[in-house]
Amino acid sequence: MTSGSLELFVPGRICLFGEHSDWAGSYRRINASLERGHAILVGTDQGISATVRGNPGNLAVRATLEDGSSPDPLCIPFKEEVLQREAERGGFYSYVAGVACRMIQSFDGLDGIEIDNHTTDLPIRKGLSSSAAICVLTARAFNRLYHLGLTREEEMELAYQGEIATPSRCGRLDQGCAYGSTPIHMTFDADEIEVEALECARELHMVIVDLMASKDTRKILASLHECYPFASAESQIRAQEYLGRINREITALARAAMAEGDLARIGMLMDRAQREFDRSLAPLCPSELEAPLLHGVLSDARIRGHILGGKGVGSQGDGSAQLLARTEEDRAEVLSIVEEDLGMRALPLTIKASREPSAGI
Repeated sequence: MTSGSLELFVPGRICLFGEHSDWAGSYRRINASLERGHAILVGTDQGISATVRGNPGNLAVRATLEDGSSPDPLCIPFKEEVLQREAERGGFYSYVAGVACRMIQSFDGLDGIEIDNHTTDLPIRKGLSSSAAICVLTARAFNRLYHLGLTREEEMELAYQGEIATPSRCGRLDQGCAYGSTPIHMTFDADEIEVEALECARELHMVIVDLMASKDTRKILASLHECYPFASAESQIRAQEYLGRINREITALARAAMAEGDLARIGMLMDRAQREFDRSLAPLCPSELEAPLLHGVLSDARIRGHILGGKGVGSQGDGSAQLLARTEEDRAEVLSIVEEDLGMRALPLTIKASREPSAGI
């Protein structure tokens, strides 16, 4: 085990395109006629920072939440049955306990850990995968402290297994935050996942809007899962078509637009994805997916003049919105409008260019 301490940072993640396609694609293990799931995501500028070190015999966790508050610290014996009980209880520390339990089950010679989550600037329950971020951070802490030699994909898998040990029912794309600021394309085929880093020829200046409301993600998921694995009504056929063929087409066009630096096309595809979502999925759970605050922001005339497009985030609903600004200066205007005029919180997100755009783009 590494002596001393390590500093780790794991961002949240935003699903630029393809929300819900991870679990939809997983149903291919039952119904092979379904399309694979496809999603494009990237880490946020905000995240979770922690100091980690060994703590023989114990799992010790301290946390500082986004609002500066600190829940009571946790210190429990580093034993499988104790960690499993803590994970199953739910609550803030259940995610760390769930991953720690999976680590004990997967590796010999582990002997406790201390995680001091001293800084958090990532909003929780807003579709930005705050729970996945702490799960990935925990898996990475064990990996680095105990020199396990895990790849990012292996960290993602252990984080996912740890999170589903809790009452949370996350999707596999959440753990894409393990890739940090690199945009990635994820493909979901039954239990198989493929991850590919994407080219981005121009810098994207985005705004994530915290709509300052709430949504019932479990209700949304329960409603949408009723369409799988076999559709028995026209509305369910439309849902499978959107999460299958239509989503595949949109994500393919979006990754090509990113590689070409075609920002206008990316924004147009965000708008299209939202329209298709509203047509095909929103009627399945109208109480959560009609989302008046989300649609109010997306259609606000003061904002539209500064953006190329936008859509909902995560499971959708009145949690968060993502907006693609025309320029960095336009983003500053959007940030001001959202915060000062609408009274909502706005977070900047910059997706860096991975290469210079070719001539003529």
